[in-house]
Amino acid sequence: MRQKAIQCLRTVLGDMFIRRPKTRIVFSFLSPLILLSSSFILHPSSFLYAQADVYIGVTASKEFKKTAVALAEFLPARAVNPKDLELAEAFRGIIRADLLYSRYFDLKEEPFSPANLSTGADAIKFWKTAGAAYLVSAKASQRESVWTFNARLHDLGTGKIILEKFYQGEPRALRRAAHLFSDDVILRITGRKGLAHSKLAFSNNSTGFKEIYIVDYDGGNLLQLTDDRSINLLPRWSQDATKIYYTTYRYGNPDMFEIDRKAGKIRPFTTYQGLNIPGGFSPDGLTMVMTLSRGDDPNIYILNVVTKKLKKMLTAFGVSSSPTYSPDGAQIAFISDRAGNPQVFVLDLETKKIRKLTRMNWCDSPNWSPSGEWIVFAGRAASKEKLNIFLTDLTGSQIRRLTDKAGNNEDPSWSPDGRFIAFTSTRRGRRELFVMDADGSAPHPLTDLKGKTYTPNWSP
Repeated sequence: MRQKAIQCLRTVLGDMFIRRPKTRIVFSFLSPLILLSSSFILHPSSFLYAQADVYIGVTASKEFKKTAVALAEFLPARAVNPKDLELAEAFRGIIRADLLYSRYFDLKEEPFSPANLSTGADAIKFWKTAGAAYLVSAKASQRESVWTFNARLHDLGTGKIILEKFYQGEPRALRRAAHLFSDDVILRITGRKGLAHSKLAFSNNSTGFKEIYIVDYDGGNLLQLTDDRSINLLPRWSQDATKIYYTTYRYGNPDMFEIDRKAGKIRPFTTYQGLNIPGGFSPDGLTMVMTLSRGDDPNIYILNVVTKKLKKMLTAFGVSSSPTYSPDGAQIAFISDRAGNPQVFVLDLETKKIRKLTRMNWCDSPNWSPSGEWIVFAGRAASKEKLNIFLTDLTGSQIRRLTDKAGNNEDPSWSPDGRFIAFTSTRRGRRELFVMDADGSAPHPLTDLKGKTYTPNWSP
């Protein structure tokens, strides 16, 4: 049906003039990073994998009343140019998937309607009659190796353009531009930040070594960032998402390296004797909480990322690791074996008081929710159980299981909007990257990357 609509557009479209937009964004993204594939795109309607049996009232996952948004066919800037039409369809497909994945919108689509050909009074009336409150329209063109994309959001109630963006870049930046526009639409209509811009960093051993990769939130734009031919694990994003820190055995010791994505450089960051493991960043991005051993039991430290000044946070507290900042930067959650088996503890940075949140057989990898209400972690309630994903509130009085009887499930990480959780799972055999709703429902694999995947971390 859509192909017939495209053919109709080819025959009836005339050349249309694009007036100069209000916002201009140019993408160059010149980087030595290794491009692997952009084929791992999962449409929201394909998430048909078995759901967990546990459904909990996590506020971040609640359903919102959907807003009706008309999504017109995106038009080629030059009607007779097949590359322009192909590009317009590519942009529309990504944005359509983003808006559906957000679950904020009821999309209205009429591929055969003449209303797709303009945004004049008749078209506005048509979409309003179809029940839409907003309209998304766009044009695209491809000239040699550079594309341009002009997109608009119309308020059908007033007939005014309330958002207009102009993007230009190389082919590899296409998906990034589409995701950014999707998030702009979500923010403009709902007032909530979108998820489409975000990425996940993780470790995978498909090359025979554990290397660091990143991937878009929807499984596209898979990139291998390292080629150390070593053991690389535990990537952590900076607050501005321009850098990634990870632990590597490249030089024998488990050092921490920094990937500067803007500069396209990888360099050593901390090289203390023993463990150098990044935990996460304070809200202002100036300090990192991390695990260091320095020839002793692993302990929690706070590192000033500018001066490299260290501050040890615990004394006589056994083996302590896996620290994560609270969203306000006032507390740190971490794992310690002080009580016997590893449990989740919370340190108040002002009072220095520590409280224990869990009493399970085993706990690992705590990660604080963006709302500050929950801490997600991997663990098991009994020694014979497989590892699963759990939530705890800040009192420890509510422990809620998110996965069960589906292999080992580890390494949870919250999405920046707090509505989803990334994790690794062996439910299909090998250890893979999965994403599920914050209440444990709708788990689905994110990529088809071979090998085993470890320690995912979702970008801001």
